[in-house]
Amino acid sequence: MIVKSSESDRIARNPPRGMIAALVFGPDSGLARERSEILLKTVVEDLSDPFRVSELDEQTLANDPARLFDEAASISMLGGRRVVRVRSASNALAKLFESFLAEPAGDALVVVEAGDLAKGSALRSVFEAADNAAAIPCYLDSARELGDVVRDALTAEGLSIAPDALEDAVSRLGSDRGVTRRELEKLVLYARGQKQVTLEDVRASMGDEAEARIEEACDAAGLGDLPRLDLALERLWTADVSPVAVLRQAMSHFQRLLLVGAAREGAEEAIKRLRPPLHFSRVSAFKSQAQKWNAARLLDALDLLLEGEALCKTTGVPAEAVCGRALFNVASMAKVR
Repeated sequence: MIVKSSESDRIARNPPRGMIAALVFGPDSGLARERSEILLKTVVEDLSDPFRVSELDEQTLANDPARLFDEAASISMLGGRRVVRVRSASNALAKLFESFLAEPAGDALVVVEAGDLAKGSALRSVFEAADNAAAIPCYLDSARELGDVVRDALTAEGLSIAPDALEDAVSRLGSDRGVTRRELEKLVLYARGQKQVTLEDVRASMGDEAEARIEEACDAAGLGDLPRLDLALERLWTADVSPVAVLRQAMSHFQRLLLVGAAREGAEEAIKRLRPPLHFSRVSAFKSQAQKWNAARLLDALDLLLEGEALCKTTGVPAEAVCGRALFNVASMAKVR
């Protein structure tokens, strides 16, 4: 079933009867994750429930395609319908889902998260053509949509917002719903106890999106996620973020990983002690990186990043290319066991 962008929220909140699977895709990864979780929660409120929630990824299904059918057909020990969440899917899984939708197993709701899929791409076409499935697009918020998101989030907390403050807030947001939610959380905390959010509140509490994008690039490099790193860098260059600023923040990121790795109390406690603290949404990814890297390779990564900064300042090579090469080399190191 083809879902129009304007109907995406409605379908996610109230999936039609008979829908056993949904593909949630688009360039706004934060919005895709948000809609995916809204859809999953129509079946299972607690997505951390190990008896009713199964999480898979493309590599797992590529190695064992039957796993999809097994998980969808499984019965919860404690009763209740189950959900199967498939992350980071691509067109490589099109044949598998075509087979699954033709002869589904069990009654679980299967939600597949993917990146930006072009019209006519294999995976998207499979879900659009199926009567028992839906392809839900997640495109970047327009200024009008962002205004609604800001107002709705503040209204839910008992706050209104002045027109000039709303305009300024919208100008600082836009290319990822997840980043937008994080910034609005900061704004709500800052304005707690007031009735209306002012322009001064927005300027005092909300950073622009560049910092969050750099964090995304750092996490992608630390995890060895090359496609995610490529997308994060593309967005940084589109926003005219300085490559030197990216490299410096990346060095700070890997220095923090080095501190966590050297701590005696263990990664979880060391991460809690970091100052400034990590945003809660990054803790899991940061912990995975701390487990992936050892001190020797972290020092090598820092050398690569320092060399990249020097090259940006002393050569005629485009700084974006130098920064990108340094971060991709670091990301390649993350894949080495």
